[in-house]
Amino acid sequence: MRNKDEGEDPMHQREQATSEHVPTTSATDTRRPAYGVGRVLILVYGIFAVAASARAGVQLVRDAAEAPVAYSLSALAGAVYIVATIALAHNGRRMRRVAWVAVVFELLGVLTVGTLSLVQPGLFPHDTVWSRYGSGYGFVPAVLPLLGIGWLWHSSPARVAARAERG
Repeated sequence: MRNKDEGEDPMHQREQATSEHVPTTSATDTRRPAYGVGRVLILVYGIFAVAASARAGVQLVRDAAEAPVAYSLSALAGAVYIVATIALAHNGRRMRRVAWVAVVFELLGVLTVGTLSLVQPGLFPHDTVWSRYGSGYGFVPAVLPLLGIGWLWHSSPARVAARAERG
């Protein structure tokens, strides 16, 4: 006589195996969002988020017709700083990806607008946050994305784990 399980479809056996209850525990990330240099970087990003957004808001409300492209770019810069601030303050995988996109976009914006504002000054009759590589803000807009990229690279969870294993 054949065993009942021998004649059954292998797919049915797999379904039974996967439908068994496997006890799990919820994973809680107890790490702080940022520390040391990371907190300072987030603070500076937050300051730039407020400064760029406020400046762009005033310019767009008061003088939008004078330089709509420049003022819109300042608003875009403010939005990028807001996104970067929030994303850098979180440890999650998705937020780190968002931070990478925001910081790299910021770097490309600073390089593009900075170069265009020097080569074709007529394109930007009024300054943006990124004009002349952020000269109106002490060149911090040019340095900030580099610091952000450095911090994201240095604080990568995989890199931190590898350093911990090496001792």
